[in-house]
Amino acid sequence: MSDTNPAQPAGSRISRKEWRVIILSSLGGALEFYDFVVYAMFAQYIGQAFFPSDNALTSLMLSFATFAVGYLARPIGGMVLGHFGDKFGRRKVFIVSIFVMSCSTLGMGLLPTYATIGMTASVLMVLLRLLQGFCLGGELPGAITYVVETAPRRATFAAGVIFFCVNTGVAVGSGLNAGLQHLLTPDQMHDFGWRIAFLIGGGFGMISFYLRLSLEESKAFMKKAHIRPAMPMMDLIKKHPTTIFVGIAAISATSAYNGYLFAVSSFFPETMGYDPGVAANGQLIGLLVLSVGLVFVAWLGDRIARRKLLAAGAIILLLGSWPFYAAAQAHSINFYVLMVIAGLTGSLFNGVFAGILGDLYPARVRFSGIAASMNISLTVFSGFAPLIATWLTATVGAGDVRYASLFLVGCALLALIGAWLLPKHQGWAMADAGLPNDGPNKPARPLETWDEAVEGAAQ
Repeated sequence: MSDTNPAQPAGSRISRKEWRVIILSSLGGALEFYDFVVYAMFAQYIGQAFFPSDNALTSLMLSFATFAVGYLARPIGGMVLGHFGDKFGRRKVFIVSIFVMSCSTLGMGLLPTYATIGMTASVLMVLLRLLQGFCLGGELPGAITYVVETAPRRATFAAGVIFFCVNTGVAVGSGLNAGLQHLLTPDQMHDFGWRIAFLIGGGFGMISFYLRLSLEESKAFMKKAHIRPAMPMMDLIKKHPTTIFVGIAAISATSAYNGYLFAVSSFFPETMGYDPGVAANGQLIGLLVLSVGLVFVAWLGDRIARRKLLAAGAIILLLGSWPFYAAAQAHSINFYVLMVIAGLTGSLFNGVFAGILGDLYPARVRFSGIAASMNISLTVFSGFAPLIATWLTATVGAGDVRYASLFLVGCALLALIGAWLLPKHQGWAMADAGLPNDGPNKPARPLETWDEAVEGAAQ
C-alpha cells in the first residue's frame, strides 16, 4: 500500500459552509472539555473543600478519584447518546449534551463545601461529575462524527481542528489557573478562586448551546436514513467488535498522555515540590505547543499515513517517559523546556487520533462506534491516569516519581499495536461519501458491503 498521496482535486478544499460546521462543532467541544478537565487543574483546592483529610496526599487522591468518576460515566453516556445520535440524528444530541453539561459546571461552581453542608457536598460533587461525564461521553464523538461526515476528504485535518480548539479551551483553563495563582493568595484560592473557572466555563457553555441551535443535520446521516439499525450499539458490537478494540488501542497513548498532562498543575507541586504558579505556567506552555503542533500533524495525516505518525509518537513516549520524569524530579532540566518537549511529543498522536476514529466506522454506526472506542479508552487510560500516577509514586516508587511513567510506557506499547492493525479497518469516511480513496489512508482490504446490500434490497 502506497503512503504517498496524489494531487488533491479542487473539491478536496474545505468550503466556507463546511468551515462553519467545523468551527461550531469545535467551539462546543472546546468549552465542554474545558468544563470537564478544569477540575483536574484545581483538584488540590477541590480536595480540601469537599474531601478534607489530615494528609494532603490523601485529600488529593480522593479528589482525583472523583475526577476518575466523571470518566466512568463516559462509556454509559457514549452508549446512550451514541444510540440516539445514530438513530435520530447528530444535531439533537449535540444540542442537549452541551446544555446539560453547562448546567452541571455552573452547579459545581456554586456548590457549598463540606464545611457548610457536610457529606452532602461530597456526594453532590460526585453526582455532578457523573453528569458531566455522561454528557461528554457523547459530545466529542458527536463532534468527530459531524466534521468527518462534513469534510471526508480532509477528515484528519477537520477532526484535528476540533482538538486544536479543545486543547485551546484547556489552555484557556490553564491560563486562567496561572492568572488566579498570581492574582490571589492561597487562602483566596481555597475560599473562592477555584470557583471562578467553573462559573466562566458554564456561562460560555450556554453561549455555545445557543450557537449550536443553527446547525443542520449531517448529510451522511440523512443519506443512510433508510438503513438506520434499530439498535445501533448492538449492531456495532455484532459486526465491528475487532474495530472497537483497534480504536481503543490506537488512542490509548493519547488518553494516558492527556490524563497526565491535565493533572500537571496539581501533581507536580504535590509530588516534586514545584511552585503551583510555575506548574500552571508549564502546563499552559505544554498545552499551547500541543495545540499548534497537532494541527500541523493533522494536516500531514491527510497526506501521509496516519498510522506512521501515531507510531512515531508512541515510540517517543515509550522511550522518553522515564527520562522525562527523572529530569522533572531532579529539577535537572528547565521545567518549561520539558513541557515544550512533552507538547511536541503529544502532538504526534493527538493530531491523528480523531481522524483515525472517524474513519473506522460506517455512517450507520459511526457515532456509536466512535463513542465506544473513545470513551472506553479515555475511561481506562485517561480518567484514572492521575490516580494511577499518584499511586505508582506513593506505593510502587515509595516517593520516586519516575515510577509514574510506567503507565505511559504500557499505553505506548498498546498504541503501537493499534497502529499496526489500523490498515485493515480504516477507509469508511470516503466510502460513505461515495468518493474514491487512493490516498495514504486507504484500507488494506475491501470494505464490507453490508450498507450496499441493504440499500439494494430497499430499492
